[in-house]
Amino acid sequence: MAHINKEFLIDNSPENVWEALREVGAVHQRLVPGFVTDTRMEADTRIVTFANGVVVHELIVDIDEASRRMAYAVVGGVMAPKHHHASMQVLADTKGRSRFVWTIDVTPDELVGPIGEMAEQGVRCGTRCCQGTEEAKLLPSTVVSQPAPHAHASQPRTIT
Repeated sequence: MAHINKEFLIDNSPENVWEALREVGAVHQRLVPGFVTDTRMEADTRIVTFANGVVVHELIVDIDEASRRMAYAVVGGVMAPKHHHASMQVLADTKGRSRFVWTIDVTPDELVGPIGEMAEQGVRCGTRCCQGTEEAKLLPSTVVSQPAPHAHASQPRTIT
């Protein structure tokens, strides 16, 4: 199983960023307009259409107001991972900014490339939307780990 972790700062308050993130049925309007072109809810599943034409069905697993964290899993659509689980959390930074943490676990490992690239595009778009104009300031903890051959432990590697 591969692991993608994105951590970045947004020059906006955690309350404002959380307000945009928590509206899971409006990410195409509130969080990543242009990157996501449509979102619709069917019960607890959101159907997301990306600008590149990819459509995914995401089960909304949890929306935790107290910790400003939401979790979801891809359960259908054109990308068909064997397993996918992700969470996004908005934390307070000491300077009144938001630290956004996005963690994705996925298998098969071949999906790390396309999902990692889409996550990177989402970071750029979401940051511009939440703070106005500036690009995301990626923190050095942005890593991917994949299983080592014939071992259970994973070896981290940096996404470029």
